[in-house]
Amino acid sequence: MKNYSAFDILGPIMIGPSSSHTAGAARLAKVASIIAGKNIMSVQFVLHGSFAKTYKGHGTDKALIAGILGMDPWDDRLKDSMNIAKQEGLNIEFAFADLGDVHPNTVKFVITKKSGRVIEIIGSSVGGGNILIFSVDGEAVKFTGDYPTIIVRHKDIPGMISKVSTILYEENVNIAFMNVYRNSRGLNATMVFETDSIVGKDVLNRIKNMGNIYNIREIAPLVES
Repeated sequence: MKNYSAFDILGPIMIGPSSSHTAGAARLAKVASIIAGKNIMSVQFVLHGSFAKTYKGHGTDKALIAGILGMDPWDDRLKDSMNIAKQEGLNIEFAFADLGDVHPNTVKFVITKKSGRVIEIIGSSVGGGNILIFSVDGEAVKFTGDYPTIIVRHKDIPGMISKVSTILYEENVNIAFMNVYRNSRGLNATMVFETDSIVGKDVLNRIKNMGNIYNIREIAPLVES
């Protein structure tokens, strides 16, 4: 059962006008920046649905840029995020696309690092400042950014879920939420664990060394000051 915070009940403190189009957008972009890590060179925001229609009037553009810069929804600098991005040498582009049967407030982040690596993240602002990430580099996922999260890509064979869960249990890591995805039986699959505590490097290494693990991505929780 989820423990509801004042944020969930009362809604976010924010620079207006809309919790979905401003606060949610900023939080969504901040999580995307956490996933991508440091040394971001450029970001293309591909806007879908309602985001695409009202992104300037509701300040979604400024909120998304602010989030990528690591700002919170109530940061007074949000209104000037475009100029701050320019000052920091961050290249910004807005594009528009039909991303399919997804929430109207959905955005695809195409993030290019200074190393040349490109990371693609898709997520939605689902109301009241709450968000959901559902794709990372083409892999189906589902997490909110509120918890420490690990994404485990592995071969789809019997026992994998049990083995990873057992390691987390043995290391005293409590699983808050878990989802499993696969495209086809016996091929690739993805496990997503949202946990009550940060998963240590030693634990991640145990999982990596299990066999039939392709990669693990660790995502720190969204921290708002």
